[in-house]
Amino acid sequence: MRKLAAIATVLFWSTCSFAQDRSITVASTTSTEQSGLFGYLLPLFSKAEGIEVKVVAVGTGQALDIGRRGDADVVFVHDRPAEDKFMSEGQGVKRFDVMYNDFVIVGPKADPAKIAGGKDVADALRKIAAAKAPFISRGDKSGTHAAELRLWKEAGIDIAAAKDSWYREIGQGMGPALNMASSSSAYLLSDSGTWLSFKNRGELTILTEGDKRLFNQYGVMLVNPEKHPNVKAKEGQAFIDWLVSPKGQDAIAGYKVGGEQLFFPNASH
Repeated sequence: MRKLAAIATVLFWSTCSFAQDRSITVASTTSTEQSGLFGYLLPLFSKAEGIEVKVVAVGTGQALDIGRRGDADVVFVHDRPAEDKFMSEGQGVKRFDVMYNDFVIVGPKADPAKIAGGKDVADALRKIAAAKAPFISRGDKSGTHAAELRLWKEAGIDIAAAKDSWYREIGQGMGPALNMASSSSAYLLSDSGTWLSFKNRGELTILTEGDKRLFNQYGVMLVNPEKHPNVKAKEGQAFIDWLVSPKGQDAIAGYKVGGEQLFFPNASH
């Protein structure tokens, strides 16, 4: 009897352990992590659904590549052209809008390029390039980096030809880029969410904002389990369904820093 009881105990705890081992891997942007959104959001989801979320926070380009390798169950990113390419390759099941904020150009209060107060982002970039004022580029194939490159192009500047010592590509995420801009009194394109949660601002301030071209949409996709059978489709879809549900959308809207909302939910129900 004791032996049977011992076996039953082992089976009970093994079953509990298996039941508790519900987790997914989400490849996402550094902005969702470094803005503090995930630290706030994921415990709410885990409590509601009993699924743990492991986040790999990298640039959007890298996040999508992780999805292409089948090393994540879900990708949560912000570069619509790259997301559309991912979907056209059959790498994702369906793409959902989740939330948005905007990009801003931050820079030193001294503002050597004289861009303060303007709402035309292309004009601001032309002035920065003309002044050869220090500019930090993430240079990491992230959604923010892709947006920056599109904006240089819209400004009529071939940044590959124009860049010099004033333009510094660092190959790092949003937080390190902000730290570097702060320490070197440089201009930088930042998402507003990470900027609002950034503490080490030094002499940096927002100098250009409000241009409709600075709109920053985030989307989420389940990695295609037909291409990658190891994908936890049921749990991954549960995460997506929660994000776009009224509860998930309310949770996103509820995340604030210093009383300011960082992300604005806009999923279609």
